[in-house]
Formats: sequence, C-alpha cells, structure tokens
Amino acid sequence: MAKIVTMPRQGNTVESCILVGWHAKEGDHVSAATVLCEVETDKAVFEVPAGFDGTVLKLLAGEGDDIPVLKPIAVIGEAGEDWSKVPGLDAIVTNTPASTPSAASAGAPAAATTAAQGQALTQAAAAPATAGQPVQGLATAVAVSPRARALADKEAVNASSIAGSGPGGRVIERDVRSALEGRAPLSAAAQAAVRAGALAPASGSGTGGRALLADIAASAPAASATGDTATAKASAAGSSAFPGPFTETPIKSIRKIIAERMRESLGTTAQYTLQASANATRLQALRARLKSSPASLGLSGVTVGDLVLFAVSRVLADHPNCNSLKVGDSVRTFERVHLGLAVDTPRGLMVPVIRNADILSLGQISFEAKRLATACIEGKASPDELAGSTFTVSNLGSFGVEYFTPVINTPEVCVLGVGTILPKPFAGADGSTAFAPAIGLSLTLDHQVVDGAPGARLLRDLVAALADIDLWLAR
Repeated sequence: MAKIVTMPRQGNTVESCILVGWHAKEGDHVSAATVLCEVETDKAVFEVPAGFDGTVLKLLAGEGDDIPVLKPIAVIGEAGEDWSKVPGLDAIVTNTPASTPSAASAGAPAAATTAAQGQALTQAAAAPATAGQPVQGLATAVAVSPRARALADKEAVNASSIAGSGPGGRVIERDVRSALEGRAPLSAAAQAAVRAGALAPASGSGTGGRALLADIAASAPAASATGDTATAKASAAGSSAFPGPFTETPIKSIRKIIAERMRESLGTTAQYTLQASANATRLQALRARLKSSPASLGLSGVTVGDLVLFAVSRVLADHPNCNSLKVGDSVRTFERVHLGLAVDTPRGLMVPVIRNADILSLGQISFEAKRLATACIEGKASPDELAGSTFTVSNLGSFGVEYFTPVINTPEVCVLGVGTILPKPFAGADGSTAFAPAIGLSLTLDHQVVDGAPGARLLRDLVAALADIDLWLAR
C-alpha cells in the first residue's frame, strides 16, 4: 500500500517550509532513512528522510515551493502502483485552504483523469496560442487550476500557451509563474495591449525594467502599414540606450521570508529608536586583559560583543517590561532573559537564542554565542535553537557603523543595535572635557508596549553598565 510523505514540522513555530531541492526522483527505490529532499525555513536548512521503504511514485511539489507543514510532498509505494488512489490523498488536497500556498494542492489531482483525457489536455496545453487571441477568458481547451487562472488574468498571461506540469497537463500556478520569469513586468497600458493580443516584450524601458506601451510597439517584428513607424523606431532606440544592462534576481527562498517578516514587523508595531554612546575605556581594557589571560581560564576568546551581551542580560533584570513579547492584546513578561543574537549567514539573517543568559557567566555567554553563530553559518542550527528569544542584539560594529535603526524581531518589543567604537568627547567630574573611546548604541522599541521614558531608562542603565563593565562582572 502506497504511503504519503508529508512536510515535517520543523519546530513549534514553523508554519511552512520552502523545498530547496529533491535528492530522489520518481521511480527511485528508497529506504526509510534515505534523504528525500532538503527544505528551508526562515531559520535553517533541514534534510527530510523518506520515512518508508519503497519506490518514489510521485513528487507532489517543485523546487522553490513554499509548503505548509503536514501537507503531502510525495507518495512512496510499490513500483507500478497507482499513486492517485492512495486513501486520504484526495481529502488532504481538497481540504487545503485556497489562500495557502501549497505545492501539494497544485500537484495532486482533484479527480481522476483518463489516459486519453490526459493526452488531449497535454497536447492542447503545448499548442501555441493563435496570434491576436485575447488573454481574458482563458481558453477552455486547457485545464487550468483556479489559482493559476487568477494569476494569469491578473498578469495578462495566455494560459493556453503554457505547457502545464500538473496531472494530465493541467496548468497550475507555478507554470504561470515560470512563464512570468522570462517576461518584463507590464504597465497598465501594456497589460491592456497584451490582453488585446499583442506580444509581451522580454524587457522594458520603464523604471525597474517595466515594459511600457512603446516597448510593445518596439518589440513588434515590423510596423503595420497604418502604424507610426517613426515612433516605433524611436522607442526601440530609446529602449536600447536607457536604462542599460541590468541583472534581475527573483526574491525567493529564505530571502523572501526575511522580507515578509521585516515588513510584518514594521506593519504591526509602532517602532521608535533611541541612540546613545557609552564610554568604552574599561570595556576595551577588560577585553585586552581577557585576551591575554591563561588558556586554562577559557576567556581569551571573549569579545567586546560578548561583553555587551553580558551587560544586556544583567541590565534587563531591572527592566522586565523590555524583556517581553506582545502576543495579541497581551504582554508576556519573562523572568529569565533569552537573548536573540542576529547572525549574518550565506542564506541571510538568522537569530539563534542564548537561553537563560541572565544566569550564565561571561565565559558561558561567549561560548554559546560562538557555538550558535557557527551552527547558523553552517546550516546546522536546530529549530529549538532558533526560537524563544525575548530580546535581540544586532551588532554591526565590525562594519564601522556607528548607529543604525534595527528592526524589532516580533513579537519581541525591543532590539539593541551595537555600533563601532570611536573616540568621542566626554565631560569629566571636574567639568573638563576629554576624548575617550565610545561605543554606539541604538535601541528600537515598540511604543505600543514601552513608552519613551522607560526605554530611555533602559538605555541609560545600559550605558552605565558598559562604562563600569568590570564592576558588573562582580555582581
């Protein structure tokens, strides 16, 4: 009996995963431990085992698809078995919400299709569209999924000219998106022209490569007898000179998820940023002593960033309102400090969590920060290591940045940006002014939860703690 392989849940907070690539193809024999595919969350890349012994009968998703957890991605059974009749597959696909991107809903048939019907649909889908055929009211000879039809109508794509990859040649959403990848985005006027039968140009002369109505005229093989030939030639000359060559890269995979999270953060919070400088004289002196300390102590690798993490973990104990999450209409305040650490990786920004940082020693915080950062960069961080932060620190000091505006890692209500160390004037107790090394701090808060004065008090206390970091180590 064939069995369904579903997208596993990679941690309690993960709702969907992007399928990075298949390690097996249809017809391959696999064991339960065979790696079937790789999937990516907004946090890391994971391998998905087949889970069953048998032959891969059907792959229900394509590379790059964003698939909700627990949705079917493949069918494994005995060679020659009819995968479409697996009990429960139709129910799973039918119950998939239309608003949720799901490769399974696009790749599995809603009803059985005979071989003759499938051949006829495939031939119809592969046939080129008749010149001048309107795009509105897509051809009924080709089976088109509702999501694909809606996207085709919106983007002025003739679905009847697309070869479908769905069952029986059905045109599904990813087929329409693939067709759009080779075409410039259209202006409203250009869309109207394409719907009327004009050919969409591969590139455009508008802002961001957008195709204008003039580009459609310029892309025509020859001007019509009654058309304005001079205008077409002028448009063609203009499009070749401006804006010039460019490379366009689709926003997808983890970069797309990061973009959505950042937009969601700014759209659901009332963010404001406070900035200050802390005297880093003792911070640098302590760092120098630790660097030259005996190897047996295990403190020679402690960095300035580790010292900032230590100070944050201690100061937050006096500001519990900033060590919080906004969950719906409630604020969840935590006794323990779970520090999120922004890490730059080849796949994009990741935030592993140093748990219970407020009760860890400086050496333990330094060790955890390095271990988690390495795991993220190598793609080996587990879902549990990437969830549960209550306050995040983002350090751009190594890039020479003095101050910046960090974006809150929702549902947290605060994030600290750490800048570089530069000499700045400080007033002495006797009223004199002298230059000293200063570290820049940028604290972004959600005004829905933390007002300006409480935020300023947190930043003030953090500045004082960093200035007297050696004393805070004795607390």
